[in-house]
Amino acid sequence: MVQNKWNDSQITENDGLESLVYRSNLLGTDRSVVNIGGGNTSSKTMEKDFKGDNIEVMWVKGSGSDLATMKSQNFTGLKLDDIRPLLERDDMSDEDMVDYLSHCMISAKHPRSSIETLLHAFLPFKQVDHTHPDAIISIACADNGKEIAKEIYGDRFVWVPYIRPGFKLSKMIAEGVQNNPNAELVIMEKHGLVTWGETSKESYNKTIEIINEAEDYINNKSEGQVLFGGAKYQALSSDKRENILAEVLPIIRGQVSQEKKMLTTYNDNDSVLEFVNSKDAQSLSQVGAACPDHLVHTKRVPLFIDWDPQSGDVDALKEKVKEGISTYKEEYVAYFERNKSDGDQIVETAPRIILIPGLGMVNTGKDWKSANVSEQLYHRAIAVMSGATVLGNFISLNEEESYLIEYWPLELYKLSLAPPESEFSRQIALVTGGAGGIGTATTYRLLDDGGAHVVIADINKEGADDLANQVNEKYGANRAFAIKMDVTKEDEVRGAIQEAIKQYGGIDILVNNAGLASSSPYEETTLEQWNLNINVLVTGFFLVSREIFKVMKEQAIGGNMVFIGSKNSIYAGKNAAAYSTAKAAEVHLARTVAADGGGEYGIRVNSVLPDAVIRGSKIWDSSWKKERAAAYGIGTDELEDHYRKRTILNVNILPEDIAESIAFLASSKSAKTTGCMVTVDGGGVAAAFTR
Repeated sequence: MVQNKWNDSQITENDGLESLVYRSNLLGTDRSVVNIGGGNTSSKTMEKDFKGDNIEVMWVKGSGSDLATMKSQNFTGLKLDDIRPLLERDDMSDEDMVDYLSHCMISAKHPRSSIETLLHAFLPFKQVDHTHPDAIISIACADNGKEIAKEIYGDRFVWVPYIRPGFKLSKMIAEGVQNNPNAELVIMEKHGLVTWGETSKESYNKTIEIINEAEDYINNKSEGQVLFGGAKYQALSSDKRENILAEVLPIIRGQVSQEKKMLTTYNDNDSVLEFVNSKDAQSLSQVGAACPDHLVHTKRVPLFIDWDPQSGDVDALKEKVKEGISTYKEEYVAYFERNKSDGDQIVETAPRIILIPGLGMVNTGKDWKSANVSEQLYHRAIAVMSGATVLGNFISLNEEESYLIEYWPLELYKLSLAPPESEFSRQIALVTGGAGGIGTATTYRLLDDGGAHVVIADINKEGADDLANQVNEKYGANRAFAIKMDVTKEDEVRGAIQEAIKQYGGIDILVNNAGLASSSPYEETTLEQWNLNINVLVTGFFLVSREIFKVMKEQAIGGNMVFIGSKNSIYAGKNAAAYSTAKAAEVHLARTVAADGGGEYGIRVNSVLPDAVIRGSKIWDSSWKKERAAAYGIGTDELEDHYRKRTILNVNILPEDIAESIAFLASSKSAKTTGCMVTVDGGGVAAAFTR
């Protein structure tokens, strides 16, 4: 049952914008009540206009906002006296409606008002809520829904047949309520719920009360019933699911990224597994979207992979995934061609939701947030199908209705409010040594104006976590993900990369950066020092790049690797035999990977060769600083100045300088460059010039 969370102490008014924000946030935080990004609320108040005159204003949700998080600035104020005459009209196009409402706004600074603004304006109530509760949509998407509503609500409801939101629907609702003096709610077929009240509290309470009446009825009906026809398959164990997904996700990601790159997430909670493993899942999933709000983010239907998890045949699953995604795209193009109008431009043809028996649900999107929205909405779809099949048969929008929502200019406008994509949008980068100076600068560079998602891999998990938390606080949830990785341990490298794949679906960019350094006269160099440098800087770079090379091949959408070498890769530093040798091997390894990754794979590999990046460096905070100062016969406090003075450009080299070169080599600006070494050392010594 939905919980009533109203708390009088949280607001200082019973009416007005403050209570509207509070009510909207309460409704929005329960996703079984309001879809993410969906629903709309309103409040009619008296305000002063710019002349100081009292006017009646309706505050309504602005387009593109989310009830759970929106604040006062996300609402639009409109002059009701300008809107009410529209009730006398018989019809009005969407374009005319939007244009008309733009002239009713009390401030040009407000966002465009909700698509369903007239629904709120035409109802003669101070407070109006339009929501998408699972229980109500279950009724609205049952073939006997109107009869069920009558059993629950008697003569207290108005049933409105499905019609796309806009002027006609708003007028139908207003007339239906006007003609039923007992009306307390409106059920919009295949869509949602409308409720109202004189105060925010009254409207909220009514919404919760109406939903719980429906939930109680459905719960009673479901007693003794087997959902979705019962189980056809058994879910694999958690470990098996994770291992198989780590193999399959890069293939899924590659297949859905042929037009534009996509990220993937997955969900295997109990409700998802119950559905995908059921006898009716395949047929039910192809009926259509449970609600117009769902369709925009989940497409009309998901892709269902008809695979027997008990077979354990992962190779067969991979082939079914490839075939399934290919067929889905072809069918989507055909769907577009059957329904398109002049001027329509086809969107990405790949599925947003992929259902796999035994494993769960895979979700796709241009970023983690978008994939997560699709995931959340399909959870709601499963709940709706559960309720609708308890009551009768699940029905949905037909193909034409679905297309008119998916390619509706007013819905496409909401999607257009997203910021423009950047160089690294839709890409996933993994940075080893990510918690260090260069790793931190690189993470921020790929995010700042690049738009990437970054996996911060470091042996120092605490440092990686701290950086990921800072990044996510600044850029949004799950833009960065921290994993522990000791690059010298093969199993740990594989396990860490598996975790990265499960988080985002694959990897596009590797910044091979984990490092250390030691300095000593050659004759005093111990085998332990030698092995440590070789293990981290050569073997570590090999293990990480080899495993990610495999991932990039499976994705089949190319990739970029940037190795962080050193001036010492070319010019042997004094008293640094182990370090210089390892760095030389490292950049030659990069060239060999470039040779193997070219051609059909499209994997570019380049190296950046810094020198003396002291500030922010974990390496230079170690004994290396003392050792290098001793090699030059100076104090540690003189070392940075010493390095600056020896550069041709007379500059200090900072982590941000290295990050800039990494971003260039990983970007489309260097699309035809591979096997290259770029020095970022201020022209440290002429002998280190590449040649």
